[in-house]
Amino acid sequence: MLVLKFGGSSVGSPQAIERIIAILKDKDHAGKTPAVVVSAFSGVTDALIDTARRAVAGDSSYTGIVRNLEKRHKTTAGAFLKGEERKKAAAGIKNSLSELGRILDGVALLGELSERTMDLVMSFGERLSAELLARIFTAAGIEAAFLDARPLIKTDGRFGNAQYLPKETFDNIRAFFARPPGKKTPLRVVTGFIGSTLEGQTVTLGRGGSDLSAAIFGAALGVREVEIWTDVDGILTADPKLVKTAFRISEMSYAEAMEISHFGAKVLFPPTVKPALEQGVPIRIRNTFNPACEGTRIVAEAADRTYPIRGISSINHIALLRIQGGGMVGVAGFSARVFGALARKGISVILITQSSSEYSISFAVLPNEAGRAEAALEEEFEREIRSGSIEKPVAEKDLSIIAVVGSRMKHTSGNSGKFFHALGRNGVNVAAIAQGSSELNISAVISRQDEGKALNAVHEAFFLAGVRSVNLFLMGTGLIGGTLLDQIAGHREILADKDKIRIRLVGAANSRRMIFRREGMDPKKVKALLSGDRAGSDAAVEPLNLQSFIKKMVSLNLPNTCFCDCTADDEISAAYGEIMRQSIPIVTPNKRANSGSLEYYQKLTSYSRERGIPYLYETTVCAGLPVISTLRDLFLSGDRVRRIEAVLSGTLSFIFNNFDGSKTFSALVREARVKGYTEPDPRDDLNAMDAARKALILARECGLSLEFANVDIEPILPEACFKAKDVDSFFNELEKSDAHFEKLRTEAAKKGMALRYTAVIEEGAARLSLGPEPGDSPFRSLVDSDNIVVITTDRYSKLPMVIKGPGAGAQVTAGGIFADIVRIARTLV
Repeated sequence: MLVLKFGGSSVGSPQAIERIIAILKDKDHAGKTPAVVVSAFSGVTDALIDTARRAVAGDSSYTGIVRNLEKRHKTTAGAFLKGEERKKAAAGIKNSLSELGRILDGVALLGELSERTMDLVMSFGERLSAELLARIFTAAGIEAAFLDARPLIKTDGRFGNAQYLPKETFDNIRAFFARPPGKKTPLRVVTGFIGSTLEGQTVTLGRGGSDLSAAIFGAALGVREVEIWTDVDGILTADPKLVKTAFRISEMSYAEAMEISHFGAKVLFPPTVKPALEQGVPIRIRNTFNPACEGTRIVAEAADRTYPIRGISSINHIALLRIQGGGMVGVAGFSARVFGALARKGISVILITQSSSEYSISFAVLPNEAGRAEAALEEEFEREIRSGSIEKPVAEKDLSIIAVVGSRMKHTSGNSGKFFHALGRNGVNVAAIAQGSSELNISAVISRQDEGKALNAVHEAFFLAGVRSVNLFLMGTGLIGGTLLDQIAGHREILADKDKIRIRLVGAANSRRMIFRREGMDPKKVKALLSGDRAGSDAAVEPLNLQSFIKKMVSLNLPNTCFCDCTADDEISAAYGEIMRQSIPIVTPNKRANSGSLEYYQKLTSYSRERGIPYLYETTVCAGLPVISTLRDLFLSGDRVRRIEAVLSGTLSFIFNNFDGSKTFSALVREARVKGYTEPDPRDDLNAMDAARKALILARECGLSLEFANVDIEPILPEACFKAKDVDSFFNELEKSDAHFEKLRTEAAKKGMALRYTAVIEEGAARLSLGPEPGDSPFRSLVDSDNIVVITTDRYSKLPMVIKGPGAGAQVTAGGIFADIVRIARTLV
């Protein structure tokens, strides 16, 4: 036999009821179901509470709510019943609501609403639902009869959250369902949520108590399984509203179900599990709207599975109270006084943690009970507080609890480390920790605003361990940023399938606009969206404001966030510190931060190192060449850099690589400009400032404490070239210098040498200069706009390390940035 329970969403509309009828008629349930427990129609219980509160407040509008309830139930009856049956159903609905009206009139007249009366008012939801559904099922060809559970389920007198009495209740149910051999009995449609005291007073079993009603009937009748039908496919690994990658748990133990439901899983009411556990009756959570899904089965001992945990749950809003002081240490019975004081006030404690020194006790309660809890403790410890032996209790609000649950944790090492690492690397601060001796769950109290981010981070760590994701925010969609978008678009599917790395572009900005979409955007369409073409997009486009961009990125509070700056903007680089303080990694080709003040460079790099927040800037020097990472590896492995020689400018490399006498110097500069190797004004490259910034970055990576002013820069061009009023005037002046450059070239050529503009970092100094290089110099092997870095170290002394290749260009620079973003993903594990 089976006992089924259908919740409010499952009975909330005629379409939903049609689905219930189909379920009851299918081969798995027809003739095998002695009882179906039902909730009130969706929203009805809340409406009944509202009527009572309005009535006690003297607000006569409660009568309108009662009329709406009557209309809704009669409309549902009309969708299934005809003729005499419809009239009988309408009369029954009217009689029930007339009784409700009289009770509410009494409440309004007396101006008093007791817990007992509130329970009686709330009971009408299930009573209306069950009686009407029994008629509808019968009309659909399923012989059914209404069963008011109040005479059968007996409870104590705790109105609002009554505790059932097992012996009396089970005896009543078994006696009621006992039948002579061979006699067919109708399907009983049972009121969930309600029972009665031994004196016959109506009580409720607490919100969600219909689940408990079903478990009680199933346990009493010893059925094969209790099926709880709701609007989800079962218990999921996390709340799907907050964690989009959550998936169904096929089977779990009673103990795991108790834990996961206690910590916020809304699918199951925590006390439900107890009667089933005691009688060994499995519970299955199923979806009324997807009956083909097998749901989640809850049993005494669940089968092992691949993952070390079953699921992750959370309580969205709690308050954490702390009481501490030297007067607690070594005092027997102190904890008993704390929790006894709370119990006397009827305050339920969700989580408890105590320091091993016995100096403090912290516990979590619901926010609306925090004030009462504080008052209870101040009253209990008035003398100790007055004497100063303990401090006044302190309450922290706007907190959440996140918990990982699973029986396998006891036999699997590293779960705590994985849990707290996932929180820590996403900047989620933990206010309190609790773990039971059974090791069935690990709980952490965190800021309420971090709940979604924490759930996603922990879920990815435990259930998607092979998958790493990055939520990317891109600043700058020009040549480099636009090329990066193209590369991400072209490679992200391969990256996801082959390497299990998912890059989700959540935010982007150009020089005028910014755009955000929490679910991610197609990189191919971002530039068009920022240009104003929003066809078919729901992404939010706004005028660019750097602080607003950062604020939005922080407020979305996504796990594994990465900020990528593809600009050369000073204002943006000045915000890196603010971004890193939010535990957001940074990837950038922007040289401004690392070649600015030494203090700022050291602040960023030390913050990254100490807090474990990635700050990756490989492409600030030589585009995609692995120069900075190589220097870092040499340093970390104990080697010491003695000397660096380098050609760091692609523009200057092209000019001097091709300055062989076949063309004048000015003609080569013009050619470089036409090919896009220079800025629109070539002086921005020929002033060697860009190369000097790169040299400064390399010097700092070698541990030198240099400011930009300490870099010795030999000018390439005469002063007159820099003073020219525009680009045309500049070239006129440059042509006047062709003879000077030709003379330098000729003198070098006579000695078998060629001119190169190189940077040298040695003995605590950095210098850039133009000079002749012999035929065997590595700088003579350069082609086109190649860069080269020659590194001499203690280990690489006789034969220096050489890193050579394209040091400029959109494709190689964007490729280096892309590699750093992927590196971020690999770091976030």
